[in-house]
This record gives sequence, structure tokens and C-alpha cells, in this order.
Amino acid sequence: MVAQVWSLLAILFFLSPLRTDALSSNYYDKTCPKLEKTVRNAVKQATASDKTVPAALLRMHFHDCFVRGCDGSVLLSSVGTSTAEKDGPPNVSLHAFYVIDNVKEAVEAICPGVVSCADILALTARDAVALSGGPYWEVPKGRKDGRVSRASDTRQLPAPTFNVSQLMQSFSQRGLSGEDLVALSGGHTLGFSHCSSFQKRIHNFDSSHDVDPTLNPSFTASLKNVCPAKNKDKNAGATMDPSSTTFDNSYFKQLLQGKSLFSSDQALLTTSKTKSLVSKFASSQQAFHDAFAKSMVKMSSLTGEGEVRRKCGKVN
Repeated sequence: MVAQVWSLLAILFFLSPLRTDALSSNYYDKTCPKLEKTVRNAVKQATASDKTVPAALLRMHFHDCFVRGCDGSVLLSSVGTSTAEKDGPPNVSLHAFYVIDNVKEAVEAICPGVVSCADILALTARDAVALSGGPYWEVPKGRKDGRVSRASDTRQLPAPTFNVSQLMQSFSQRGLSGEDLVALSGGHTLGFSHCSSFQKRIHNFDSSHDVDPTLNPSFTASLKNVCPAKNKDKNAGATMDPSSTTFDNSYFKQLLQGKSLFSSDQALLTTSKTKSLVSKFASSQQAFHDAFAKSMVKMSSLTGEGEVRRKCGKVN
């Protein structure tokens, strides 16, 4: 969930409406009955070769849905002087687009011109979570692929520096609640973050502190070791939690111990409502999994108008 500072006015113009009525879990039952098995096998194969794939697919889906709704616009490539979302500052670290391309190719072979790239992305995100030990949920389908993708729109993504008010505002503009915010933040249990996303917390935090005082001292020391003040390694960083390839509730446990990477993670402890949810999910992995699955269905139901692309990287 990495981004630059977003514009509230931009959200009002670009956000697609929540249209759960347009989607159906059995949308492709007759037109592409082997869809889900095909997607699952492709994600399983990709994950076997690269353990970072699940985190990449989940993050890609989130970044897609928070800009123009879940329309696959994050998959489009830049054309000429028109810079697409995937090349915007918050998305340059996205990867595993090849997985989506491979899935699309496999799906086109069995049911050409039927399944949207947006639906494929939603399905791969679900399977990525499930294959990592997380919950499985029925994915409502029937999304269309958008034809517009602008790097400037990625300013709408919630940034790792956001406070709780900014996070709440960002999520509420998309019809998502405080519980959705905390549950979906749990997606940070997968993956890796570069130093740039949390450098400010461990070096020159403010006029009174070099380090964010909410951080655990030993955790701070470990972060400073990999991310020194004058870090020259752009690939340096840290895993989101110790079990970064397993979809568990470690993120919430770490958060309560002052061992979160982002300011936006720490922000979840600054209101009684969000903190109580963090504690609930830290004490019950099942409660977290149930809430995450519910919130993912809700978030992924943000849809818009469009087409069914023949290739996910370009419009028809």
C-alpha cells in the first residue's frame, strides 16, 4: 500500500462506484467452467518458483482496486508519452506481471475473449492468499477491463506515512469501513518493503527524536542495520513480518510489540476502535482470516465499465 500523498478531489472524480449487483460467483460457470482451476494451477506453479509471488499479486490487486476500481488498469503498459499506473511512483516496485500474462494466455486457450484481466487479477490474489495459508473465499466475477491508466492517478493510493484519519478517509471514500481498514492492513503479513517506505521512522524522525519513539528499540536496531542513514542500496529493506511468506496473524502481534514497518501500521493503534481490532486479530487468526476474506470481497467489488482485453497489457 505504498503511495505518494493523494488528492481527495481526485478520488471523487476517478473512483468507480461500488456495484456488487453487477458481479456473480457463477458468472463463468457456463462460458469458462475450467477458469478457477486454470488460475489456481498457474499461481501454484509460479509460487513454487518464486515465494514472493503471492505478496506481489495481493498488492497488485489492492493497487488496482484503489484507483478507478478493480478494472485491471494497473496491468496496462505505458504507451508513448502516456505513462500508465504501473509506472507511477507507488507502483514501480510492483512485480509478477508475468504471472497475470501467463494466466491470461492459459485462459484464452480454453475460452477466448471471455474472461477479463480484472477478474483474473482478483482470482490470482485470492489463490495467492489461500496458497500461503490464508483464507479462501468465493470471488464474485464479471468485472470489465478499463481502457484508461494514468500514473498521476496513483496519488489516490494510501501512503505508508498516513495517519489514521487519512487512512479512514481514503477507505471510506471507497465504501470501506474501519474494520475493513484493519483487516486489509493485515495483508502486510506477506512481502517485503524497501527502506524508502520507513526510513523516516528510523532516521531524523522529528525535531525531538531521531527515531519514532513508538518503535521497539531492538527492532529499530535491526532496521538501522539494513537501512543506514545514507543508504545507497535501493534494493535494501525488510520483510513485513518474520513469517513473510505465510498468511498468518503475525503482523498484528508484531504491531502490538512496536515492530511495524510503516507509520500507517502504527496509526492503527491510535484510536480505540482500530486498536481493539488489532488486538482481536492478534489473539485470533481465525477472526482475522474471516474478516480479511469478507473485506476482500467488499473491496474487489469496486467495478467500472470497460471491455474484455485480449492481452492484459494493452487495450483492444
